[in-house]
Order: sequence, then C-alpha cells, then structure tokens
Amino acid sequence: MKIAVIGLGRMGQAVAYRLLNAGYDVTGFDLSEQSLSDFEKMGEAFAKGKAQRACTLEDVTRTNRIIWLMVPAGKPVDDTIASLMPHLKKGDIIVDGGNSHFTDSIRRASLCDAHGIFFVDCGTSGGVHGRENGFSLMVGGDKKAYEKIKPALRVLAVPEGMGYVGPSGAGHYVKMIHNGIEYGMMQAYAEGFALIKEGSFKKENLDLAEITRIWQHGAVIRSWLLELAHDIFKQDQELKDISGEVAQLGTGQWTVDEAQKNKLPAPVIAVAVQTRKWSAQTGGNYMTKIIALLRNKFGAHAVKKL
Repeated sequence: MKIAVIGLGRMGQAVAYRLLNAGYDVTGFDLSEQSLSDFEKMGEAFAKGKAQRACTLEDVTRTNRIIWLMVPAGKPVDDTIASLMPHLKKGDIIVDGGNSHFTDSIRRASLCDAHGIFFVDCGTSGGVHGRENGFSLMVGGDKKAYEKIKPALRVLAVPEGMGYVGPSGAGHYVKMIHNGIEYGMMQAYAEGFALIKEGSFKKENLDLAEITRIWQHGAVIRSWLLELAHDIFKQDQELKDISGEVAQLGTGQWTVDEAQKNKLPAPVIAVAVQTRKWSAQTGGNYMTKIIALLRNKFGAHAVKKL
C-alpha cells in the first residue's frame, strides 16, 4: 500500500518512519527543504519501504489514494485540502492526524463528501515517543474508509491502541477531551510536587526523584506522566534555569468551551487552562516549570531558558 504524508515535522516524520519500517511506500511533502531531506535520509535506512519526495501537492495525488495530513490546525489544513481537491479522485481518503477542532472536521468531511472524497479525523496521542513505541489513535469518519485504512492504522498504533470512535468529528472530539484531561493531570501532579518542594517540609528538601520512584510501584497515581516526572527530577529538582511560562495549543481551552456550551462542570481543566494563561503573563513558578518540562518530555515542546 502507498500512503502520502503531508507535513514532515516531528509527528509527521514519526508517522512516515513507522509506515516505512512496515514496508509501505511513502510519498512525503513539506514546505521545508530540511524536513524533506530528513525524510529522504530516513527512507534510505529502510529496505522495506520506499521514501519519495513530492515537489507539489499535485505530485502527491499522482500515485497515492490515501493522504495523511500532519499540519498545524486551522487554516493550514483548509488550504492543504483546497489545493489537493482538484487533483483527487473519487474514493480517495484524506486523514487529518493533527489536533483540529472537531467542528472543523465535521465541516471538512461534508466538503469532501460532496466531491466523493472520504475525510477521516484521527486523534493522535503519544507525542514524539510514538515514533518508536506507536501511537494511540482515536478515529472518526466514514466507517468504510476506516476499514480500508485499518492495516496502516495498526502499523502506526501500539497494540490495542486504535479504534473507531464515531462519525465525522468524533475522533478529534475524543482527542480534544483527551488533551483536556492531560491538562488536568499535569496540573495536579505539578501542584503536588510543588507542595512537597515548598510546603511544610521545605527545609528538609525531600527527594522528589525518590518519591516519584516509589509512586511508580503500586501507587494509585502511577502513570506515564509520573515516569516522565521521575526522569525530570533525576536530572534537576531546583529548576532554577528555566522559565515557568507554559504554552498551550488550544485544545485545553476548546475542552473548557465545550463544557460551558453543554453546561457541564469541568473546574479542574478550567483551572489548568487559566494557570497556563497566568504563567504567560507572570513567568510562572516552580509548579508551572514542572508542567513545561512534562510537555517537553512527551511532546518535545520548547522550554524557555532563563
């Protein structure tokens, strides 16, 4: 099977890597010459699949009937689809694997359907670690399209880490809520670690690396995020050289907006979103430094230095 990947940043490269490693021929397209060069070099390392660059989006459609988008949410997705549409054939499948808003995905699916094109919205979780370990995939859209691309999805996912969750928009809706939960979990961990560091036992300088090591074994709050926190604290527990400013890409706020729209309480996620806004205004504190470092650990998101 041949698949095109448009958008060869960290996540796009990871998607291409797993497909090539499984024997898929992958056509790659990106506006960055460096990203294209890295993609071709990656392809040279795999005898199973062939990596071929596309110079234009029209080139992408010549031999590929499945096109995976890994471009930033919003206008870049719309622009890419608009450029592809005149060159696609009926029955072709576009997969948006980025963090698009679910209402945009519903609209795009309707647009594609009017042209006989399938649009699949695929929530993709796992960060940069997904390259080696596989992703968690939450798929929405036409069930026939899902069945057709299921073999490729299995290649991209960890074992048992993929599934069809509902009609168009459902994949990105579930991923949006996933990210909202992620906000809340990181907020809770960071608040707790800050209390241990700066609370009643501040003078005793309790060892966060040792505490997080203990918690990984049998504790109710054990998780992958806790493992990442342990890695952080093994290296540095003072965190004096980094900013406490935490960026956000929008999915947390979208989750809060959705809760408010449906008159459902989501105070934990709301506080996590507000904390990030506060950190951007003030530079944050020890707690937000932890959040920034956790984001860097799983998603390679930039951390500002002081």
